[in-house]
Amino acid sequence: MNYTNEVTNMCVVAKGADHGPAPIPEEGKWVAAKQISDISGLTHSVGRCAPQQGACKLTLNIKNGIIEEALVETLGCSGMTHSAAMAAEILPGKTILEALNTDLVCDAINVAMREIFLQIVYGRSQTAFSENGLPIGASLEDLGKGMRSQIGTTFGTKAKGARYLEIAEGYVTKLALDKDMQIIGYQFIHLGKMMDFIKKGMDANEALAKATGKYGRFDEADTYIDPRQE
Repeated sequence: MNYTNEVTNMCVVAKGADHGPAPIPEEGKWVAAKQISDISGLTHSVGRCAPQQGACKLTLNIKNGIIEEALVETLGCSGMTHSAAMAAEILPGKTILEALNTDLVCDAINVAMREIFLQIVYGRSQTAFSENGLPIGASLEDLGKGMRSQIGTTFGTKAKGARYLEIAEGYVTKLALDKDMQIIGYQFIHLGKMMDFIKKGMDANEALAKATGKYGRFDEADTYIDPRQE
């Protein structure tokens, strides 16, 4: 190690304060984290790319500094889906520090990785006060039955009003309108459930009917419209 002349000629002054890092909450314990293996927790973060064309929600479950589980959800950019596939393959098994310095191809995923790193090394994880944290695979609970991301997509114009295209429950097939042409409900298809029914051998039309639901005052509508055609 090289020192400047100024430092070389200084006398030595003993270091007094040396109390170590402040402890952070991790999986029900207070941990004075000094190295990467001291970090554990499950948490989420969202990042966006520079042109703000797409976004990524990243969920990591970290045990003793190692990423044991990664859930990557993307929105708004076709290129991001390829990056997400690679990220889900690349991240597990890496340390949280390696992951921070891994090029995950897409800006949105890289930003999400940066933000999730900051949360977890400062003890702001979802499992900060949960004893032993959550088991590997816990992130899939966010997806629910059918393992599909909960997506909401709506569109509206001043001239023609709103169109609900996809809501958390599923793919919207009909909008229910009252006599004033205001939305009072909708019909939807839970695509995850429908595909599960089909995989089990159910006829596609029967699966479609069984996975179809409705919300709001759908049955009281004066008019029904297809949000993608009318």
